[in-house]
Amino acid sequence: MHTLIIDTDPGADDVIALLFAMAAPEALKLQALTTVAGNVPLAKTSRNARLACEWAGRPDVPVYAGAERPLQRTPIYAANIHGREGITGVEVHEPATPLAEGHAVDYLIRTLREAPEKSVTLAMLGPQTNLALALGQAPDIVRGLRELVLMAGAHFNGGNITPTAEFNVFADPHAAEAVLKSGVPTKMLPLDVTHKILTSDERIARLRGIGNRAGAIVADILDAYAPQEMQYYDMPGGPVHDATVIAYLLQPTLFRGRLIHVEVDSREGMGFGQTAADWYGSLNRPANVNWIVDGDAQGFFDLLTEHIARLP
Repeated sequence: MHTLIIDTDPGADDVIALLFAMAAPEALKLQALTTVAGNVPLAKTSRNARLACEWAGRPDVPVYAGAERPLQRTPIYAANIHGREGITGVEVHEPATPLAEGHAVDYLIRTLREAPEKSVTLAMLGPQTNLALALGQAPDIVRGLRELVLMAGAHFNGGNITPTAEFNVFADPHAAEAVLKSGVPTKMLPLDVTHKILTSDERIARLRGIGNRAGAIVADILDAYAPQEMQYYDMPGGPVHDATVIAYLLQPTLFRGRLIHVEVDSREGMGFGQTAADWYGSLNRPANVNWIVDGDAQGFFDLLTEHIARLP
């Protein structure tokens, strides 16, 4: 059982990850969603997070809006991938349940200070601005964190926003630096693994064939979202990046990686936002990240389909 907070910037793959997580209450004790600007501006990521709660039949999960912009850099978005509303393939609307009162950073500080030592898992699916701000204001909150599980970074695969950088890190590399320096045990699921766990017509058809609303929503999102990356990368299917974090929490045996030293490049230039992953230990520096490089694609889609079938 993970006592879980999900920090997110929905985003098509984020929405699928949120539905996945909310379908597993026996394993993921979801406390709240905290939102951040990333794939689209904050107002839209916050609405989309609440839509995911509505679609999952989980209005009990509070959504706290967080940082509207990165720590230092100029804001960037990914509407070219996720559409102007942050989700393609489905109609969006204003959810019935409003945002929870208060700022996401204040919620994180309050909750992690009150939590038992090393008890809360924080899954981070977007830029890491909220946690970086919280750590800056209250470094003692690391006491409450059990681990961080991030969809972030790239090494063997290369980047998806520049030749070297993955979007979530590139969108706020200064925040990613601060989070890595926190000392909290950290797992990273980078593009190295997410680009190996790809959709297929059969996998999407299985989701649609469940016959419930959630299955149709996930299938519609993937039908609209996957072809863009398939065309850009010349891949046989599309990745479902953020949902791999939820699969890792539920069934880590689907994945393989190792402890290595990772640093973030926040200097202006070609390497801005790069995660320098010392896979072979050439720097002889202490390992600070469990870097995941491989995963069982069919096992992932079997697990996703099983859980989406539990939803309305």
